[in-house]
Amino acid sequence: MVASLPFAPEIVLPTRRYCQDVYPQVTGEYCLRCSFNLTFPHEGDAGSGWTSPYHFGINLGPVVLLCENYRSGLIWRQIRACPYVLTGLRRAGFTNGWL
Repeated sequence: MVASLPFAPEIVLPTRRYCQDVYPQVTGEYCLRCSFNLTFPHEGDAGSGWTSPYHFGINLGPVVLLCENYRSGLIWRQIRACPYVLTGLRRAGFTNGWL
Protein backbone atom coordinates (compact mmCIF):
# COMPACT_ATOMS: atom_id res chain seq x y z
CA MET A 1 0.00 0.00 0.00
CA VAL A 2 2.69 2.53 0.98
CA ALA A 3 4.64 1.90 -2.24
CA SER A 4 1.66 3.42 -4.09
CA LEU A 5 2.23 6.76 -2.37
CA PRO A 6 3.40 8.74 -5.46
CA PHE A 7 0.43 7.51 -7.48
CA ALA A 8 -2.41 8.19 -5.03
CA PRO A 9 -1.28 10.02 -1.86
CA GLU A 10 -4.84 11.12 -1.15
CA ILE A 11 -5.77 7.43 -0.73
CA VAL A 12 -2.53 5.98 0.68
CA LEU A 13 -1.91 8.43 3.54
CA PRO A 14 -5.38 8.12 5.12
CA THR A 15 -5.35 4.35 4.59
CA ARG A 16 -1.97 4.04 6.30
CA ARG A 17 -3.20 6.11 9.25
CA TYR A 18 -6.40 4.07 9.42
CA CYS A 19 -4.46 0.78 9.53
CA GLN A 20 -2.24 2.03 12.32
CA ASP A 21 -5.12 3.45 14.37
CA VAL A 22 -7.72 0.71 13.91
CA TYR A 23 -5.46 -2.34 13.52
CA PRO A 24 -2.36 -1.65 15.63
CA GLN A 25 -1.36 -5.32 15.41
CA VAL A 26 -0.33 -4.82 11.75
CA THR A 27 2.26 -2.23 12.77
CA GLY A 28 5.56 -3.75 13.75
CA GLU A 29 8.55 -2.21 15.45
CA TYR A 30 9.81 -0.63 12.22
CA CYS A 31 6.85 -0.40 9.85
CA LEU A 32 3.76 -2.28 8.72
CA ARG A 33 4.18 -6.02 8.97
CA CYS A 34 5.20 -7.59 5.69
CA SER A 35 2.07 -9.76 5.65
CA PHE A 36 -1.19 -9.77 7.48
CA ASN A 37 -4.63 -11.26 7.09
CA LEU A 38 -7.05 -9.96 9.66
CA THR A 39 -9.78 -12.38 8.54
CA PHE A 40 -7.65 -15.48 9.23
CA PRO A 41 -7.97 -16.70 12.83
CA HIS A 42 -4.84 -16.68 14.95
CA GLU A 43 -4.29 -19.64 17.27
CA GLY A 44 -3.88 -17.54 20.42
CA ASP A 45 -6.49 -14.86 19.78
CA ALA A 46 -9.28 -15.64 17.32
CA GLY A 47 -10.36 -11.98 17.11
CA SER A 48 -7.01 -10.46 16.14
CA GLY A 49 -6.30 -12.17 12.81
CA TRP A 50 -2.90 -13.33 11.61
CA THR A 51 0.13 -11.08 11.24
CA SER A 52 3.61 -12.09 10.23
CA PRO A 53 6.12 -11.84 13.06
CA TYR A 54 8.88 -10.94 10.57
CA HIS A 55 10.16 -7.96 8.61
CA PHE A 56 11.65 -8.63 5.19
CA GLY A 57 13.93 -6.05 3.62
CA ILE A 58 12.89 -7.08 0.13
CA ASN A 59 9.40 -5.73 0.84
CA LEU A 60 10.77 -2.40 2.03
CA GLY A 61 12.90 -1.51 -1.01
CA PRO A 62 10.00 -0.28 -3.15
CA VAL A 63 8.49 1.50 -0.14
CA VAL A 64 11.67 3.45 0.57
CA LEU A 65 12.17 4.38 -3.09
CA LEU A 66 8.61 5.48 -3.66
CA CYS A 67 8.39 7.43 -0.40
CA GLU A 68 11.46 9.37 -1.54
CA ASN A 69 9.91 9.80 -4.96
CA TYR A 70 6.76 11.21 -3.36
CA ARG A 71 8.88 13.55 -1.23
CA SER A 72 11.25 14.87 -3.90
CA GLY A 73 10.52 13.31 -7.31
CA LEU A 74 14.13 12.07 -7.41
CA ILE A 75 13.43 8.53 -8.64
CA TRP A 76 11.28 9.58 -11.58
CA ARG A 77 13.78 12.31 -12.54
CA GLN A 78 16.55 9.71 -12.57
CA ILE A 79 14.49 7.30 -14.66
CA ARG A 80 13.56 10.01 -17.16
CA ALA A 81 17.24 10.92 -17.53
CA CYS A 82 18.41 7.34 -18.18
CA PRO A 83 18.95 6.76 -21.93
CA TYR A 84 18.63 2.98 -21.53
CA VAL A 85 15.19 3.28 -19.96
CA LEU A 86 14.07 5.76 -22.61
CA THR A 87 15.30 3.52 -25.43
CA GLY A 88 13.62 0.48 -23.90
CA LEU A 89 10.30 2.24 -23.46
CA ARG A 90 10.36 3.56 -27.03
CA ARG A 91 11.26 0.12 -28.40
CA ALA A 92 8.35 -1.31 -26.39
CA GLY A 93 6.05 1.11 -28.19
CA PHE A 94 5.48 3.77 -25.55
CA THR A 95 5.13 7.24 -27.06
CA ASN A 96 3.01 9.53 -24.87
CA GLY A 97 3.42 11.11 -21.45
CA TRP A 98 6.90 12.31 -20.55
CA LEU A 99 8.65 10.42 -23.37
